Amino acid sequence: MYYSNLVSVARLQRNPTVKNEISGKSFGDSIPTGFLMYPISQAADITAFKATLIPVGDDQLPMIEQTNEIVRKLNHVAQDNILVECRPLLSKVPRLPSSDGKHKMSKSMGNCILLNANEKDISKALKSMYTDPNHLAVEDPGQIEGNIVFTYLEAFHPDVAYVDELKVRYQKGGLGDGTTKKILEECLQEILKPIRERREMFISDKAQLIDILRDGSRKSQDESNQVLNNVKQALGLNLF
Repeated sequence: MYYSNLVSVARLQRNPTVKNEISGKSFGDSIPTGFLMYPISQAADITAFKATLIPVGDDQLPMIEQTNEIVRKLNHVAQDNILVECRPLLSKVPRLPSSDGKHKMSKSMGNCILLNANEKDISKALKSMYTDPNHLAVEDPGQIEGNIVFTYLEAFHPDVAYVDELKVRYQKGGLGDGTTKKILEECLQEILKPIRERREMFISDKAQLIDILRDGSRKSQDESNQVLNNVKQALGLNLF
């Protein structure tokens, strides 16, 4: 709420990520206030803990930029460095496309593979994963560019040389989409299984899980309240 006084509506509307999502959701002129302001909310999440390195996809880089603008503006008002700037941490795959190859990943659209997905969910998602629409027969040469199966293989398969070999075979012809999807499925099943099992372990002991969440909430409130008090002081709101 305090940061919203440091950012103009025009600046929020110029945010590239926000602009793209507004267009994708067909809001027109009826943009919900909460939606327009979520970059400010993200800035609050980051600065509340004085975070300096933020793991994000490249579509979130405008959010990091907006956060740092707020940091500089608040520090200017305070005439003191009470907030710290942050920088993004990008992986070798800055943004993973959705399984349908069309829209941004969304749970509601069913075009993503969740970390808690079971074996059947993973298999189902891969069967409908976007490949090369012109690769109709196994012997046909196939396209790698825009082929989501190969995008995921590049991102997750541990054997880079093997994936390169698959690319050559696919482009020449003689490698079917069913085979590449099966290879990817084996890879993702192996990666997600221990994550799913660890998640189930914690969920099975709900009392312990609640204790962990309460302890984390307590610590986060202590840290964020210190930052909040400094922000209020800078804005002249700590009067008592």
